[in-house]
Amino acid sequence: MYIVKFDSEALEFLEKSEKDIRVRIYNKIMDTKENPFHYWERLTTRKDYKLRIGDYRAVADINQNFKFIEVTLIGHRKNVYKKI
Repeated sequence: MYIVKFDSEALEFLEKSEKDIRVRIYNKIMDTKENPFHYWERLTTRKDYKLRIGDYRAVADINQNFKFIEVTLIGHRKNVYKKI
């Protein structure tokens, strides 16, 4: 099982979001702790991974050695990739 860590920017997005969206995103990320590579897809030009959650995307670094997922960014799909 992997440990999930949230970066300050990801937490800020969750805090500003509506409750139903916040809960949906958080639950989906937590559901990936058992087998993250089944859910997370590697970004083509980077080392990060993305997770699709409806119209939202989460971007994370996954460390296999230490078994943790660090969520670095969460945002709407139309502008989340502009921030990375």
